[in-house]
Order: sequence, then structure tokens, then C-alpha cells
Amino acid sequence: MAVEFRVLGAVEAVTGAGRIELGHARQRCVLAVLLMEANRLVTADQLLERAWRDRRPRRDAVYSYVSRLRSALMPATEVRIERRSGGYLLAVDESLIDAHRFHALVARARRADNDEQTLALLDEARNLWRGPAFADLDTEWLASARAALEVEREAVENEWTDVALRCGRHERLVPTLTLRTGDRPLDERAAGQLMLALYRGGRQAEAVRHYHVVRAGLADELGTDPGPELQDLYQRILTTAPDLDRPSAPSAQRLPAPRQLPPAPADFIGRADELATLTSALEAAIAAGRAPVIFALAGAGGMGKTWLALHWAHHQLDRFPDGQLFVDLRGFSPGGEPVAVAAVAREFLAALGVAAGRIPPDLTGRTAMLRDLLADRRMLIVLDNAEDAAEVTPLLPGASASAVVVTSRRQLTGLVVRHGARHLVVDVLAEREARELVTTRLGADRVAAEPEAVVDLLQACAGMPLALGIVCARAQLASGEPLSALAAQLRDEGQRLTVLRDEDPEASLPAVLSWSARALPSEQAAVFALLGLAPGPDIGLAAAASLTGGPHRDTGVRLAALAQASLVERTAADRYRMHDLVRLYARDSVSDDDVRRSALRRVTDFYLHTAYAANRILTPHALPLDLDPPVEGCVPQAVRDNAEAMAWFDAEHACLMATQQVAADHGWHRVVWLLTRILNTYHIRRGRHGDELASCRAGLTAARRLEDVATVITATRRLGDAFLRLGEHDAALTHLHQALALAEDSGNPFEQAQTHRFLSMARAREPDGRREALEHAKRALDLYRAVDFGPGVAEALNLVAWQAAHVGEHEFAREQCLASLPLYRSQDNRDGLAAALDSLGYIDAMTGRHADALANYEQALGLFRTLGNDYQVADTLEHIGALHAEIGQPDQARTAWREAEILCRAQGRDADSDRLRRQIADLG
Repeated sequence: MAVEFRVLGAVEAVTGAGRIELGHARQRCVLAVLLMEANRLVTADQLLERAWRDRRPRRDAVYSYVSRLRSALMPATEVRIERRSGGYLLAVDESLIDAHRFHALVARARRADNDEQTLALLDEARNLWRGPAFADLDTEWLASARAALEVEREAVENEWTDVALRCGRHERLVPTLTLRTGDRPLDERAAGQLMLALYRGGRQAEAVRHYHVVRAGLADELGTDPGPELQDLYQRILTTAPDLDRPSAPSAQRLPAPRQLPPAPADFIGRADELATLTSALEAAIAAGRAPVIFALAGAGGMGKTWLALHWAHHQLDRFPDGQLFVDLRGFSPGGEPVAVAAVAREFLAALGVAAGRIPPDLTGRTAMLRDLLADRRMLIVLDNAEDAAEVTPLLPGASASAVVVTSRRQLTGLVVRHGARHLVVDVLAEREARELVTTRLGADRVAAEPEAVVDLLQACAGMPLALGIVCARAQLASGEPLSALAAQLRDEGQRLTVLRDEDPEASLPAVLSWSARALPSEQAAVFALLGLAPGPDIGLAAAASLTGGPHRDTGVRLAALAQASLVERTAADRYRMHDLVRLYARDSVSDDDVRRSALRRVTDFYLHTAYAANRILTPHALPLDLDPPVEGCVPQAVRDNAEAMAWFDAEHACLMATQQVAADHGWHRVVWLLTRILNTYHIRRGRHGDELASCRAGLTAARRLEDVATVITATRRLGDAFLRLGEHDAALTHLHQALALAEDSGNPFEQAQTHRFLSMARAREPDGRREALEHAKRALDLYRAVDFGPGVAEALNLVAWQAAHVGEHEFAREQCLASLPLYRSQDNRDGLAAALDSLGYIDAMTGRHADALANYEQALGLFRTLGNDYQVADTLEHIGALHAEIGQPDQARTAWREAEILCRAQGRDADSDRLRRQIADLG
């Protein structure tokens, strides 16, 4: 079978180079794609996507098909397939291809000097059609291209009819239009053309009769009346309006160069990276001959997308001598619906000099004419505030040297996928840029006079340009008041949005945010509102599902939609965060207290139960805690192993701390205390001693509200340990002695044992406290044995060994340490086992058994690393470094101490970090 270069006609047509015989349907699909993209680069991936319907072959199969096409095209000197970087290009005179010739003729017709020339050129374009394009080719892309060509053909048919009517050919048109309206009885444009042709042919009654036929058909089929244009024509036919006579052909005019850009924004600050990205992408596209260039700027309301677009556009005017077009599509604006695309196309055509009488009445005709007028021009088009890609696509130029900048609160994925748009997220200003903006607006002297207030202003606005602009405007209007007064209002979350509200909706942050929220479907709006309540700086998908009480899948879809609408940002796999001001707006939109409380209880239970399950994996030997079942709608997350548990705690730690505060605010005291218990292991492993102190303080407050003596003892002891880890020795001893006194008064030997163990560690920090530390450790061991608590016995044995080693009782220490090892193993207490191996390494090092010491240290280090216990990793590395230094291996000592120092510094252990640096320096 032959394949034509003419694309639009029957496959038997040939070019001047002769017929090309291609028997394979997929080869014809590949050639059809290359022909439609003539003289433009097509990547191998694009060929696979467009030329195969399903079951696409491997990427390298494209090379085989293209190679065979090259061989088949060898006799055709006018056509050749060139291999380019990234894909293939079919080089050909486009006048040989009907599709491209059709577009060229239509473009010439619309620029013709008079209607007779226009009619002749449109006639030539129409005569290229001999049937559906790619009639026997079945891929989705080719079907879409076929449908698009058919739409353009119909638009040209309508335009040709309009011109023919203007040229007085109404008699010849009546039969054709009668057939067309018979095929499409509800086509109001064809009906109007037939009515006008009948009227001008002296058949007024038939024109009126046809109107009533169309009106009845619309009523029966659609339950509607004819549109205003057809009704107006009907009235003018009834009254024999003079303007229905044949109009004179308008004379051709030179197309004007419109200058529609609004003024460039004053005091534009920052965005250097974004501006550079836009400019470099434009220059690269121009250099490569790729056009048009489309930029899609996406971001939340108030991020300054329009300002960025206008500032950049005003600096590119010399590149676009044929003018600029601008429209606010009002996709997210107060009062009213988005601007109709057909209306925008009409305004653009008018700006380009098209007389009102020549502007097609339908969107398809208008966009086709617009593309033709832009084809040979270099224009800059700014489509501001778009609601979605569908609103923008009809306004895009075709083959043109123009550039388009689209701004939207949505991520216009369709523009990126289908039209190769460059996507650019417009986010908050950097702290330096935000400060520069405030300084420019308020003056350097005023900013320097109140530096602390300025810091508060910047923090409250969190880099959002609109918020910064509103705050600066308020400060300028109240020039006699100190900035500290405004800062105080902004620090209060309850007042912050009130300060940023204004009667002018364009200058009111809540109003701007409301336009985005208003556009959300109800399910997405509900998720958006509840996300404002979520504790912590971000949220994962599983937590969000419990917060909203919905299935994971539905929640994921709605979160993705909110990210698409720039109301949340996806920061990592299945994690989302809100800008602080957007969060406040969302939170305030939940007015029902019961809804608030239920959502917070679900997400609190999610964090509590998931954290407990993760901690059970970290400490399987620990006593279980008694938790109430999770509330309805809460689905805790499954955690499988130690690594996954630590990773979950790493990701959710800030949210867990915030959840503890939410629980405290709502009087859920038992939840507060349970979270203190659960977070302890993670805090110790990661060396997060400041967080442990904050958690323990909240835990002790909650424990006292619970009025349970054992809980208060444990909470007091844990707070003492937290102080000890931070080096606050006096506060640690105070709380530990309080805990011991409470345990003794209540006759609780278990709590006494626990507290003696912590007192042993505290006394060991004192210059002469090792003997007393050893006695506390022995007392703890006796009490644990008395209550038959195996995990405590193992811990106490290791502690006795450690303290005994430091007072020189090495053999006793080794005996106690060795006794702890089988207990730890039987309890699956890997933290304890690693600690005991570290102790044994220390005892061996003190008694000259260097090889044994190093082996035990390395075992301990491997376990601590596996467990993610960074705090103990640092301690064991310090011990290993000391051993290497003692036996004359400075390089190995230096390596161990350097890693230990880095870990200590990251954990805020400044004294340990300083000591390690001194030791490294002493090595020379």
C-alpha cells in the first residue's frame, strides 16, 4: 500500500517524488507522525507514544522502523529523515504536505486584501480535502490529530461560507447549506448562514420557516431556545433590516502591534533565580528554533506570580516587536465567573486589527483565525490567573515565534505534557529578599530602629509577598506608630489574619485565599480545612487519612488535587505541608467545635498508636503500655522493623511533639504521658536531649493531673534523667531524689530500683562520686532481683560492671558484665547487649587485653549503628579512638574521634565535641 506525503487525502495520492510503497501499518503510523511534525524534532519517546496504540515495543524498535523508512524514502530527494540529538526530524518542503499547505493557504486567506482573494485561497484550501486524515491508522494520537484537523476543516468551511455570502454567492450556497443543515439540524451557525442566503435570494418566508424548524429542534432535543445571535438574525429578517443587504468587502489593513501589558510592578524585589530561569529558557528555545515558548507559572494566591510575569515581560519587550497581548482570565477572582475563552479570543482578534464583522462567531473559528494571525509574528502573550489548562489551550499560538506566559494557582500539567510548557513554581521569597522588600518599603532607618520587631514581621509573613506588601502598607499608613505594635498583633495567631484583611479584596489575604478555597469541590474543601488543624509542620498520607477519617486512596487523591491547586506543597513522597498563613486560613474555616475535636482526636490516636507500635519494635523487652483502642476513623500505620521504625520517628518527630502539645491543650493528660514514655527511646538514640526535656516536662505536668503516684514517680525520674543528659546536674539530682523519696514513701520497690539506677548515672558525673554511684547500682540490682524483673537485672548488672571498672575493681566488673550478656540476649534487648559489649571492651582495655577490647567495641558499634543509636555510636567511637591512641595508632584514633565529634556536634553535646577536638589536636 502506498502512503502519501499529503496526509489529508486518500492514500493513493503521490508526491512529485513518486509513490512510496509501505506495507506495514505501523510504518505508516511512524511516517504520519513525522509528516505532521515536518521540520520539527520528534523524540523517540514521542514516536512510541504517538505511533503505537498499545503494547508499545522497546525504545530501540523505533530505530528499526525509522531505518526502513529512510530506505523507502531514498528515491524521494525532497524528503529525508535526519537523526538529531534527542530524536528525528523529517526535512521536507511543507508545501508538499496537504496538512501544512492547508494551514498556509488559510493564513494567507485571512491576510488577503479583499474578500475575492480570501474566497479563492479558501477554495484552494478546501479542495485539498479528499477524505478523513489517516483513515486507516488507529493510534490515539493520530485519532486526536484527525479530529483536530476535522475541526479546522469545519471552521474553514464556515468561514468560506461567510465570505461567499459577502461576495454575493447566496444563490449557489443554498443547496450546499440545505444539505449541511440537514446533516446538522442543531448547528445554529449553519442555520444562520442558510437563513441569510435564503433571505438575500428573496426567500424571506423560507428563512423564517427554517428558523422555527431549528427552534423546535432545539426545544425537543435540548430543552433550550436558539442563541442570541440567531434570534437577532431572525428579528432582522422579520423587519427586513437594511444591514442584511450584501455588505461591501472591507479593505485590508496592516495589523497593529498592540501594547496591552499593564505597568511593571513598582519596587519589585528578588526572584533572581526565577527571572534567570525564564530568560535562559527563552534564549535556549530561540537559539534552537523551538517556538512558541510557553511558560506555566504556578503558585498559591499571594505568591506574586503576576508581578513576576509582568516584571519579566517588561524586560523582554525588545524580543517581541509585534506587540503584547494580556488578559486577566479571572480564574481565581472575586465576583463572577472566569472570562469566557471565546470572549478573550474576540478581544485578541480586535486588538490585532480584525474588524468586528470578520470575527467568527464561534470559538473554533476565532481560535483558528488567531493562530493564523500569530503565525508570522513575534508577540508576547500573558494569560494571567488561569483556572485550568483547558481555559488556556485554545489561546495558544501554533507555529509561531511568540512566547506565552501563563500564571495560575493550579499546576497546569496539561500544558507541560501536551504543549511542552516550562513549569515554574513561584514560592515564598527567601529571607534575604523578604527583608530587602521591607527595607525598601519602610526605609532603612525605620527598619534599623526596631530590628526585633522587623524579625517578628518577617516571621509572621513567612516570605509571602502579598502578606509582606499588606504589612508594609499598614506600617506606612501608620508611620507614627512603632513597628513593635504591629508585630505584637501579628505574633498572635488569633489576630494575624485580621491584620492581613482589607476591604479591598485584591489587598486582603483572607479574600485572596478564599478565592482558591471557593474553587474546590466539597470533598477537597473538607480535607483542606481539616489540614489546617493538623499538628506539626507537615503531614504524611497515613496521618492525613486518619485526620480526615477517610480511606487512604481517597485522601491521597484529594491531597494531590490540593497540591495541584497550590494550597499544599508535596515535599517528599506522601508528605505535604501548608504555608503558615494558608494553614491559619484553613484552620479558621472549621467552625464546628465537634468536627475540630473529632479530627484532632483521630490524628492524635494515629500518632500515639503508630508511635507505640514503632517503639515496641525498638524495645521489645520493655514492659507493655495499656492503650485504649484507637477511635473510629483512625487507622494506625504498620511498621515492620527497626530501620522502618527509626525512619518513621525521624519523619514524624516534629508532628509527635506537636501532637503532645495538642493533647495537653485539650486535657488529654494520659495521651501526653504515654507520648513521653514512647518518645524516650527515640530521643536517646538520636541524642535529642532538648526535645526529651520538653517532652518530660509536659509528661510530669500531665502525670500530676492523673493523680497516680507511680506515674508521678516515673515522670519525675524521667525529667531528672533529661536534665542529666543536658548537663544540668543540680536539677537532675533534685528530681531524682524527689522520685526516690516518693517511691520509698509509697513502698514501691520497683520504682526505687529504677530511681537508684538513674542516681548511679548521676553520681558518676561528680568528681568523687564513683563509689556512691557503684552503691546505687548495687542497690538497684538487689531491688530488681527482689521483684524478679529480668530486664532491670540485666541493666543493673551492666551498670555495676561499669561503675566497678571505674573504681579499679576490674575482675568483679568483668564478672558482672559477662553475667548480663545472656540475659540481654534472651530478652532480645539489643541496645542493652551493645552497651554491655561496650562496657566489656572498656574493662578489657583497662586490663591490657587490647585485641579483645577492640573486638568487643566493634561488636557494640555495629549493633548501635544497626539500631540507629547515634548517641551511643558517638560514645563507642570515642572509646575506640582512645584505645587506638593508647596502642600507638594515631591515624585510626583520629578517624574514630572525628566521626564521634561530628555526631556530638549534631546532637548538641558541646562539651563532648570540644573535648574530642582537643584530643584530635593532641594527636598532632
